[in-house]
Amino acid sequence: MPTVVRSHAKVNLGLFLGPLRPDGFHALATVYQTLEMHDLVTVTAKRAEATSLQISCNDPRVPTDERNTVWKIIALALKVLNRTAEVEVHIDKRLPVQGGLGAGSGNAVAALVGLDAELGTPFRSLFTQKFEIPAKVGSDVPLFLIGGTVLGVDRGQEVYPLNDIEPTWCVVAVPEIGISTPQAFRDWDALCAADGLTAEAGTARLEKLSRNYASAFRGEVPEGGFGAGSSGVFSSGEDLAGHQKSALVRTGIMSWIENDFERVVFPQHPSLAEIKRLLLGSGTPEAALFASLSGSGSALFGLYLTRGDAEAAQERIGNQVQGLNVQTKITRTLPRSAYWDQMLKNAD
Repeated sequence: MPTVVRSHAKVNLGLFLGPLRPDGFHALATVYQTLEMHDLVTVTAKRAEATSLQISCNDPRVPTDERNTVWKIIALALKVLNRTAEVEVHIDKRLPVQGGLGAGSGNAVAALVGLDAELGTPFRSLFTQKFEIPAKVGSDVPLFLIGGTVLGVDRGQEVYPLNDIEPTWCVVAVPEIGISTPQAFRDWDALCAADGLTAEAGTARLEKLSRNYASAFRGEVPEGGFGAGSSGVFSSGEDLAGHQKSALVRTGIMSWIENDFERVVFPQHPSLAEIKRLLLGSGTPEAALFASLSGSGSALFGLYLTRGDAEAAQERIGNQVQGLNVQTKITRTLPRSAYWDQMLKNAD
């Protein structure tokens, strides 16, 4: 019987970049946060004398050959454990393609979870012990092997679980604008050169920011994390307004984190800066706790104390963004326990 797996999205709670390194990559420091919104990945697999792999998707923009992260991780997993199998995967795409929400990397991990369920194999536990293996598929892949609130450093593939923030309302806004991540990095390199940011100074900055991240999240939730021993999911309509101040507010973390990509992406796409302004809603009773570009974009997001605040932000965008097709969705941040609890439970 096929295994259906939820493949969740992520956003970046801040993204700090360093200059280009000699190895051709950029060091970074970020906090990843998984969301309830998701694709569905259906896996059918059985042991066989030779391996065959077929991928299908409801979105024609998604490659279904060896370019797909699902293909890459399944082929890698079977090779690592010297297994052969007939595998079919269908991706029901509900998340934006190339929107900065980690959809492709999440698909890869969901496929790995489905493969384990179908074949009774330990692929996920093996990859969780050795993150350098799935990191070959993509820098965002290891974060989805942890879920919840995750510190990412180096190229983003070196990950450490942080204390989860409490489930928080989120509006994701995805405009019909294509952002080239390689070009955004090239623009960042030009900015670093103009600002005189050296590799040594960039490394020192990222190390300091990583320590600040870890300090800000340390001890802000009860022992065991929010939702420990339970799904950690709100009942419909539950808000944070009645809680003691949100940890996001108590620590003041949202007052200093930012996404460096905004410095090069916003000047070229002013409409994205306008969407962020509307998500923030500064000066309104429904103002966001935080709003930012996610990754290199084009998706943006805002975090809110109540669903009513999130709905107000969604309405602001719908009323005031002219001449640009912007899809918005209200979702919530997803703590680690809920992330794993929801992945296989009644997936729909």
